[in-house]
Amino acid sequence: MTSADMALPAQDERTLPAVVLRDVATRPLEQVLTELQTIVEQHGHVIVVCSPAAPTAVQRRLHTLRSLLESDRIALFRPDLPPLGLAVLVRQLRQLASCDLGPGVLASAGRLLTHYIHAGALLGSVARLDRVPVNLKQHAKSWMPGSQFAVLAHPQPQLVRLGPEASLDGPEFGTWMLLAKGQLQSDWVSATLAPSWKVQGLRESPLPAASPGWWGTGRLIEFCSYLPDLSVLYQLVTSVRRSTCHWCGIDVIGDRCVFCSATPPAPDGPPRPRPENRAVVG
Repeated sequence: MTSADMALPAQDERTLPAVVLRDVATRPLEQVLTELQTIVEQHGHVIVVCSPAAPTAVQRRLHTLRSLLESDRIALFRPDLPPLGLAVLVRQLRQLASCDLGPGVLASAGRLLTHYIHAGALLGSVARLDRVPVNLKQHAKSWMPGSQFAVLAHPQPQLVRLGPEASLDGPEFGTWMLLAKGQLQSDWVSATLAPSWKVQGLRESPLPAASPGWWGTGRLIEFCSYLPDLSVLYQLVTSVRRSTCHWCGIDVIGDRCVFCSATPPAPDGPPRPRPENRAVVG
């Protein structure tokens, strides 16, 4: 990743550390290029996870770096998740990186695991929220003193004004919940939402620096439900059919290779040997 505060503590003893590309857009190009090249040489393949909400300069620099290295061993992954959900996804990939998964399968797993993440926030105002649809009535009520809104950004956008009957659609499978408190004071997430979602555990984390900008306010409590167990994550990923990329020769899951963007070859296409090393840049 491009921010150190998005690298969550390890979930278990097998979770690999994240590599942080700091100040991607502000450091000299040659310096960042050398650093990324070194990471590729050390690990064989690199998965760079970047938020779509990252500054345009950061996204352009990442594409420039990949182009200059002329490498199909760098995957740029930009899942449409809020900051805390993105940090959780990166940690799940770090967990899976310790398993016997090839780099193409590991990189493809990011898109699969995104579907099992429920990410949202409790907000003190939706006046500047542009990531989730806000109607005129809700926008007007956000100016009323004491108003709070429960918002689900992923997997399906949902926004409700907080009240006795307020609820959000949660996962239909067992999860843990991670929450990060901003400047808003409330126990609704831990005392009401978490029990309604039947979460199996609740943990707290510092609020990511990008969260106030993403949600349009610093008066928030961000939350994310996720699958914590490595065995469950591994079973999900390995249950999906694999194919071999005809261009770079690695195994992938899904409709295209996340490293070279080639579509899966025909069943009789000749496979090439695949390297096994991989790293998650978080």
